[in-house]
Amino acid sequence: MSEVAIKMEEISLVKKKLSFEIPWSKVKEELDAVYRNVGKKAKIKGFRPGKIPRKVLENHFKDHAEEETITNIINKFYWQALEDKGIMALSRPDIKQDGFKDNTNFSFTASFETEPDFEPKGYNGIELEKEKIQITESDLENRLKEIRQMFATMEEVKDNRAIIMGDYVTIDFAGSLDGESHQELKADNYLLELGSKRFIPGFEEQLVGMKNSEIKAINVKFPEDYHEKKFAGKDVIFTVTIKDIKEKKLPEIDENFIKNFDKYNSLDELNNDVRKALEQDCQRLTETNLQNKIMEIILKENDFEVPPSLIEKQIFYMMADTQKRMTSAGMDENSAMELSFKMHDKFKEEAEKVVKTFLLLKKIAEKEAIQVEEADLDQHIRELAAKHGRDYEQIKNAFEKEERKDNLKTELIQKKVFDFIEQKANINVVEKIGIAVEGK
Repeated sequence: MSEVAIKMEEISLVKKKLSFEIPWSKVKEELDAVYRNVGKKAKIKGFRPGKIPRKVLENHFKDHAEEETITNIINKFYWQALEDKGIMALSRPDIKQDGFKDNTNFSFTASFETEPDFEPKGYNGIELEKEKIQITESDLENRLKEIRQMFATMEEVKDNRAIIMGDYVTIDFAGSLDGESHQELKADNYLLELGSKRFIPGFEEQLVGMKNSEIKAINVKFPEDYHEKKFAGKDVIFTVTIKDIKEKKLPEIDENFIKNFDKYNSLDELNNDVRKALEQDCQRLTETNLQNKIMEIILKENDFEVPPSLIEKQIFYMMADTQKRMTSAGMDENSAMELSFKMHDKFKEEAEKVVKTFLLLKKIAEKEAIQVEEADLDQHIRELAAKHGRDYEQIKNAFEKEERKDNLKTELIQKKVFDFIEQKANINVVEKIGIAVEGK
């Protein structure tokens, strides 16, 4: 590439521009190669395939050949330049070119985004507060309540009693706006937990006091920011029919309850295991809180430009995750997609913070030569297998895909960076009693 003139400009911390001037001799080589390929495939009346004269080919395929030549040259020299200069482009290049002219050098520019190159600072010897959480009997009791919920049963409500909050009701409902019915506001045999707040505010509350087989008209005002614009801020009348009422029954935690588990022979064994799980939760919570404090401090110390393409990529990931969670919660796919796309701008600030965190931790890892070896990956996979009672080879195979392996590697490098910063920090340990408040 010695004959090719290449100039690089730093447009910003995250954007570069390469300017190319390709000698006509290189352009002609590529043009001749394109015409040879065209000649092999072209079918022109009166000529045998592969034997068509160049002039005839030029009369029929000149524009196509020149366009393909330009495309091939740009691809060849652009990617070669990135490789030679060790540049990692994050976005598709924005190409500007002067067009094709016979016996003339070909010029083009390629602008693209890169990761910012900066010197990370302010992460050595920082002042940190680390919590040490003491498990309480109240924590144990709350966790056992959660376990009871997992084994709850649903029973028909007897004695024709009225609906109360917490009941599960099966309903038919149909809504109308200004006297006009809408299919989107209609459903039959819909199971609703009162108090779940899955419906428009005021809907669930107005079912309280109704009885089985009762029919009632309910007036509900839709929120101003409701995703379906035609209903936003409007008063809608729902006709609701109660089809069935069930209540949740929780089992007592006694010796009989232990029979639900193969691994426990007594209540003490269950309590000990729950306490151990709580302690592990506390450790994870302490670690997460500490990492959040570290990031808060060092992000303030390192203000740098973030590539827009990486922010957009993170926003797209957040929107896809939101859509997935909304469909899992029962929303139809089209509504979930529409709502998640509307949240694009709301996600921008958080997405920028996520990307900044990733780039900053990466830079610190590079500066401090923090790496993850194959042995580190293998050790982590073995720990995962032991923790979840799974086969080591099975989990290892799950991480064979390049993307999953790279994600795991990034996760472990970030953990090593946090450990490094913690070791160099001035830490004040603060005792905290109970996790009830912390976990909320």
